[in-house]
Amino acid sequence: MTGEGAERRRWHVPAPVRPFGVLAALALIYALALGLGWGGGLSGAWLSAWAAAIASSSLMYAAVRAPQTAVGKIDRDMWRWFGVAALAWCAGATVNAVSRLVISRAVVTVSPADLFLLVAPIAITAGFLAPVRLPRSPRPWLRYLADTYVCACALFVVGWVAIFDRLYHDSGEGWGQYLIELRYPVLDAALVCALFPMALVAVRANHRPAALAYGALLVVSAADVVYAVLRLGDDATHGIPADVVRTAGLLLLAAVPWIGRGGRPAEDIRRPLVGPGLAPAATAAAAAIFVAGHTLTGARGLRPIVPIVAGTAVLVLLARLAELVRENDRLGHAAASGEKHFRALAESINDVVLICGLDGVVQYVSAGPRRSYHYAAEDLLGRPVYDVVHPEDLPRVVDAVTAFLDADCDRDVARIACRVRATDGTWLPTESTISRYGRSGDGTDQLLVTTRDFSEQVALERQVAHLTFHDGLTGLPNRAYLEERAREKVGRSQGPVAVVFVDLDGFTAVNDSIGHAGGDQLLAQAARRLRAGVLADDTVARWGGDEFAVLMESATEVQTVVDLGERLLRALAGEPYRVADRAIVLTASVGIAFTEDCIEGAELIRNADIALSRAKDLGGGRVEVFAAKMHADVMRRLELGSDLQRALTEQQFAVEFQPVVELATSRVTGVEALVRWWRDGVSVPPEEFIGTAEESGLMVPLGNWVLREACAQVAQWRENGWEIGLSINLRPREIAAAHFVDSVAAALADSGLPPGALTLEVKEEVLVDGSDELIERLSALRDLGVRLAIDDFGTGYASLAFLRQLPVDVIKIDPSFVSGLGRDETLTLLTRTIARVGRDLGLTVVAEGVERPEQLELLREMGCPRGQGYLVSRPMAPGGIEALVQLNPRGEASIPLHGSVISAS
Repeated sequence: MTGEGAERRRWHVPAPVRPFGVLAALALIYALALGLGWGGGLSGAWLSAWAAAIASSSLMYAAVRAPQTAVGKIDRDMWRWFGVAALAWCAGATVNAVSRLVISRAVVTVSPADLFLLVAPIAITAGFLAPVRLPRSPRPWLRYLADTYVCACALFVVGWVAIFDRLYHDSGEGWGQYLIELRYPVLDAALVCALFPMALVAVRANHRPAALAYGALLVVSAADVVYAVLRLGDDATHGIPADVVRTAGLLLLAAVPWIGRGGRPAEDIRRPLVGPGLAPAATAAAAAIFVAGHTLTGARGLRPIVPIVAGTAVLVLLARLAELVRENDRLGHAAASGEKHFRALAESINDVVLICGLDGVVQYVSAGPRRSYHYAAEDLLGRPVYDVVHPEDLPRVVDAVTAFLDADCDRDVARIACRVRATDGTWLPTESTISRYGRSGDGTDQLLVTTRDFSEQVALERQVAHLTFHDGLTGLPNRAYLEERAREKVGRSQGPVAVVFVDLDGFTAVNDSIGHAGGDQLLAQAARRLRAGVLADDTVARWGGDEFAVLMESATEVQTVVDLGERLLRALAGEPYRVADRAIVLTASVGIAFTEDCIEGAELIRNADIALSRAKDLGGGRVEVFAAKMHADVMRRLELGSDLQRALTEQQFAVEFQPVVELATSRVTGVEALVRWWRDGVSVPPEEFIGTAEESGLMVPLGNWVLREACAQVAQWRENGWEIGLSINLRPREIAAAHFVDSVAAALADSGLPPGALTLEVKEEVLVDGSDELIERLSALRDLGVRLAIDDFGTGYASLAFLRQLPVDVIKIDPSFVSGLGRDETLTLLTRTIARVGRDLGLTVVAEGVERPEQLELLREMGCPRGQGYLVSRPMAPGGIEALVQLNPRGEASIPLHGSVISAS
């Protein structure tokens, strides 16, 4: 940085201000020359005009450059009015100088310049009003005018006695002419006194420019006094010293925006107008002492004007004192009333109210301690309040009070939380508010302390926190607590951490049978068994519903955790649960997951949940440990579910048909409808997406679509003369769906397919263990004329003797039986028995999975009426079925089957 730049930064002088500095320097040189006698009075008048022009330009420039902020707006208004005043002084001085030239350089008593010079005080006053918030009621204005009048009268009396009385005696002029000569000193005295309170506001607000401007006004007023004295004394200098002083005052006014800017506050500085305080009385007293001294020294008597002015000032001062006495009485009454109200309020509230000295000694205590802490007033009065503060909290409390009492502290109130001892020795949580209260009778400062007992709030917060992180039924930690605990332990643990998820198998049926209240009792018993089966350091939580979780923070060995899972499984399933007078036996499923590298607590819990789902999918009653493949399977199912929704919307599904043949007569009697999904041109096996469709809730709309498509296709074939039936496999969720019977009836009506041509296949466990509502819906389907079939018969719970009670028309032998024909004598015997019993009961028997010729021959020999499988035909699209099947002249269709012809009608 160059020397010039460093100098400019050091003095904070903006570049545009330098020309004003040059002009000011020239003005000072000129003033010095005039002071040494180099020039005349006319040159002094022009010098005043020049200095006023500099001041006006500087102030107007500062007003333009003021920032667009709250403080900047006040500065802009102030500089603008000060600039107008300087401009008026410039015009007045210029007119005065021109008048002297016109009237042969004579001094004129009254001239047109007075019009401009009277504008300056008005503009100065307006400038000082910018940072002041004026009162709206008349009472403050009356006080302000009275104080101003007393101060002005005192200054006038002092000036008259000290200076102007002698000049008046020597001049020999009349009162009127003499008062005209004193017009500017009198006006300046009134202006200085009137603006003193406003300057006081600026000083208290740390607004340095306004204070400097008041100083410039004092210098200009002193110049007017000097000028009047010189004129009345016929001084030969013709007022040059006054012009020099006035020039200095105007140059100071020009520099005000630049040398005083560092003291500006950062916020709005508008402050209320305040009185001058003791200034009027002090000024009046000084004037009285001065006049008394003047009289005692034997000086000549005072002019009548002095007693008149002093008398009126005394009258105003007496009125002001009377008003002050009245105001003092009112304030005293208000203080007494406020003290009384304070005492009443302090005694009525539950908070403890104390008045203490700065040393903490209690000087007043309300009734609150007796109610909250069981202290009597005499137990605390005269004692340091620190005696009842908990020792652990005492250093912090002392530091907070010390910081609050620090002189640099700008806070009005300090809040401190600490524990306070009650009379029974318990420590109660409290919050105290400390503020400055005033002074006591001996003049020492006091503190007002208000203390509130937070025991109930703290207890409530603890209860809320417990309820937030604990289960209300079992008392165990809840899901939120386990997640937070797992996050902390996995994040900072140096050893392995494991999570064990436990779920009760078949708990939904318990709620349905004994109600939710009984289910809650069972869950509470299960929680106690789990808590008794783990170590004290392990965390047992209720995850939700009938799921529980155990967080093992020191799972040193995998086998130890697995052993814990098996032990918990035995604890939950070993003994029946007692609910009222019933004994309920349940099994459980357990999933286990261990921490791995770069795994978080949420992932650990998720892995354990996945392992639990795997255990339940495998039938329950077992322990499964998480493997990465499980997560991949879950993600694949989630992705598959999303694609299923899109596939259903975009109609990516298709219906294929597999023929069902009558083995004895070689006829095709029907077809079974099977859904196929072509995902991006690739076929997805049904076993991969059917389960996902059920889990995602898409099985119902998908099954309804298959039903309508298949009914429409078979109805079309029947219209073409091919009398065949249709079989469709149903899932339990389809049957349980609302309006399922109505949807079947609508599909038959829309397609025109006769109800007797439709056979709906269900698993045998659905018929045996199904709810009453499900059996009612199947019965409603039979009432429509729809035929029912048991699919995969022989693998479930239905016995041969139970077939008579089932509402079915067809039984389909499971492919596992058919695959053993000719190879396994037991399976062959069972298949023969099922075919004979079905025939005896009048049921149609269909053998599934016919793939070899020897199977076909054995089924014919057993008298099995119908069959289907790859030996007959694979599932095909409708066009493939039509191309494969050949219609004969009798309206029958035939399929070549290893040299034989199986016909269809």
